[in-house]
Amino acid sequence: MTPEIANQTSTEKQQQEETASESPTQKSTAREYLESLVVTVILALFGTTFLIQAFKIPSSSMEDTLLIGDHLMVDKVSYAPSFLAPLLPYQEVDRDHIIVFRYPLEPETYFVKRVVGIPGDRIRVEDKLLLRNGVPLQEPYAVHKSLRTSDYRDNFPTLPSSSAFPNWADQLPTVVKDGEVVVPPGHYFVMGDNRDFSSDSRYWGFVPRENIVGNPLAIYWSFETTSEEYRQTSVIDYAKRFGEIFAEFPRKTRWNRLFNLVH
Repeated sequence: MTPEIANQTSTEKQQQEETASESPTQKSTAREYLESLVVTVILALFGTTFLIQAFKIPSSSMEDTLLIGDHLMVDKVSYAPSFLAPLLPYQEVDRDHIIVFRYPLEPETYFVKRVVGIPGDRIRVEDKLLLRNGVPLQEPYAVHKSLRTSDYRDNFPTLPSSSAFPNWADQLPTVVKDGEVVVPPGHYFVMGDNRDFSSDSRYWGFVPRENIVGNPLAIYWSFETTSEEYRQTSVIDYAKRFGEIFAEFPRKTRWNRLFNLVH
């Protein structure tokens, strides 16, 4: 074998070895990226399922505590399912807590309200004043923005309950005792802080414990918008909304509400 042939053979062998060594390296890198992606997805799913989740306020029912366009970080740990209680900092849902829950009449929709009655409490409203277990409550967060008086809304429970949803209208007489609504075991009575403009337990009934998702911790962003814009859900509407956010971000962001705690 001539030196030239020997050198060619040696070079080809070296190239083959380099190619062979590069291939596992490339496969290893791709695998690492894939594994990182899978782990990230799993952690994100776990976090939004059990730990914390973002929600936004689409209506005025919790004004002035929460405004339309407030974006909240919601703690899902404290009110986790009872089987996880030994592993997490679990707490019971209590009076005056603000909660996020699945709307009983439409479980795919989330509502945000304040708990005014826990199991066993007796609830009634007299001339817009909330009474719990016979005691008038001092509620600095509650507002009344309507000059009009509604017998059912402002003097609850009023029978017959013509303003209530049909199922609740049928159930209401069975849970009223001595002119007060008695909250049954495993359920909660909730109201919006904007008492004159809130679709709450007065109109559709109690919130089952299993419907409660968590409690809002803080406002991480707030953007001036309207309830009507949230009801527009077409692709074109979403595109317009993103365009408005991009163009009006500095001006319409409520900077004074950022990172405010919710209570």
